[in-house]
Amino acid sequence: MLLGFRTRLELNNRQKTLAAQHAGVARHAYNWGLAICRQALENRQKLPTAIDLHKRLVAEVKKENPWYYQVSKCAPQQALRNLEQAFKRCRGGLGKFPRFKRKGVRDSFYLEGSIRISGDRIKVPIFGWLRCAELLPATTPKNVVISLRAGHWYISFKYEAPAPQVEKTGEVVGVDLGIHHLATCSDGEVFENPKPYRKARKRLTKLQRRLSRKQKGSANRKKAVVQLGKAHKRVADIRQDNLHKLTTYLAKKYRVVVIEGLQVKNLLKNRKLAGALSDCGFYEFRRQLEYKARLYGCQVVAADRFYPSSQLCSGCGHRQKMPLQERVFRCERCGLELDRDLNAAINLAQWYLTTCSSRGSNACGDPSGGVVGVNSAASHGSLKQEESSDAGQSSVLFSVA
Repeated sequence: MLLGFRTRLELNNRQKTLAAQHAGVARHAYNWGLAICRQALENRQKLPTAIDLHKRLVAEVKKENPWYYQVSKCAPQQALRNLEQAFKRCRGGLGKFPRFKRKGVRDSFYLEGSIRISGDRIKVPIFGWLRCAELLPATTPKNVVISLRAGHWYISFKYEAPAPQVEKTGEVVGVDLGIHHLATCSDGEVFENPKPYRKARKRLTKLQRRLSRKQKGSANRKKAVVQLGKAHKRVADIRQDNLHKLTTYLAKKYRVVVIEGLQVKNLLKNRKLAGALSDCGFYEFRRQLEYKARLYGCQVVAADRFYPSSQLCSGCGHRQKMPLQERVFRCERCGLELDRDLNAAINLAQWYLTTCSSRGSNACGDPSGGVVGVNSAASHGSLKQEESSDAGQSSVLFSVA
């Protein structure tokens, strides 16, 4: 199985300067290509391909900018390929129209060639040996991507790895997501929500106020930008770490995980709850759970978004209204009393057993029924993983905070 690995780099000053040069060349090539494409669209001409743009780049741009020859030729080439892919996504309705890149915002570049790994070091073209923050897998990647995030450089690559078997200890579990408790399982397990943004909001506000008072273009403003970026990165890392541990636990333990078919975009339209909902990461939870299900041999089933899991009694099936402020479900018919999230999780599990299992798992995997099912074999057992894609192959990217 094709997996991915990402870790932080420990670069010296020369390597940091070289990395910034590569990112600058890649950004310049991308913006130049975007300008050419926009001009072609305005003149109602055919959109140039990445190969066409690279030929013009070599003939026109490199002669006028000799600093292009100080970096690897892979960086501008891949930048133009990324631009072509961005236009394809835009035409397919999967993304917005490409925009010009700014310095210091998602800086990254691509390298390929002779790459070697030895312990916690990796040798890449132009740079030589680079020290990493942890041990690297014993493999020989064909290419790498080096990116900048909150003042630190990271390296990522893909490699082939065996798929170990995972022994399941649970069968079917319903999972109800919430703000106070991030996830409540039908077997009674409760996973707390760390609420990282809420806890760091005062500090972020203070850092943002400091930044706004700095003079534009000054060295102190650049330092304030880095400091604010690190604070936001810490919030994102805490949220990601918690979601990775939760989704990995569910995918490894249970054969079937039943979740709600939530429309996160519609939920965020509620101005009073938008901030709290964004801090939970519901969309990221489902994304991670679905690709980890393919890794660990689990099936993810999403109930129809109109299924009233919070309004039904898990004991007798009676339906009644449940305002958000009521945290305990009290059935008006049978008198059952239990936590509303636990009641909803039990209803999700019962919905699968009565609706899907009686018709077979293929019925649950039918997209026309508003339900998503994923089946696959097991794979690498890490708690921190990120999904990626390469020529139609499924891959996973392991990250280190």
